Amino acid sequence: MDRLKVIAHIHTDFPEKFGVPRQSGIVKSLIGRIVFEPEFRSADALKGIEEFDYLWLLWEFEGVASDKFVATVRPPRLGGNETRGVFATRSPFRPNPIGLSSVKLERVEFSDREGPVIYVSGVDMRDNTPIFDIKPYLSYADAHPEASDGFAGDHLEEALTVDFPDELLAMIPADKHEALTEVLSQDPRPHYQNDPERVYGVSFAGRNIKFVVRDNVLTVTAVE
Repeated sequence: MDRLKVIAHIHTDFPEKFGVPRQSGIVKSLIGRIVFEPEFRSADALKGIEEFDYLWLLWEFEGVASDKFVATVRPPRLGGNETRGVFATRSPFRPNPIGLSSVKLERVEFSDREGPVIYVSGVDMRDNTPIFDIKPYLSYADAHPEASDGFAGDHLEEALTVDFPDELLAMIPADKHEALTEVLSQDPRPHYQNDPERVYGVSFAGRNIKFVVRDNVLTVTAVE
């Protein structure tokens, strides 16, 4: 089989992995721009895409490649203390580092410089992530609301309360306030870290957001 081709890259507000939502659709206001590689900048290739509300994106986890197959992983949702089979998880550490995300199609714009650009929301990828394929989401075939979520559903946490002082929030572009607040409420920290004195930092939209978490309240302490 020929090597997979990168057809596009998605551009988001996350230059780093830390802070990226753990699943697509969790932070619905997070926007991504999908820019195709020159070879695939064809309006014909997107004909009819506006008929769909959601899309599947197949993409590449970067920086996790390994030549050795590891059969089990330690899911962060289980505190890093229990193992599960790699194929029973969504861990990025897999034989093929391929991610799968369901995102909402917002619009398609056309430009002379970039060709057709797809805007999607609910993204869970860092900036410049390579995309291998785009497929329409079909509710009659792809949705199973009665399905079990296994251990992932058993360990859902409540959202944190976010205390974001007005003078610091004003340092963030207004159109990104909602998305950033939602990202923080999902608790970007690794599940096994719960030090109330530790200051964490999330890179978002060109800013470094510093915060602490105490008693389920996330308080932003600085924006750099």
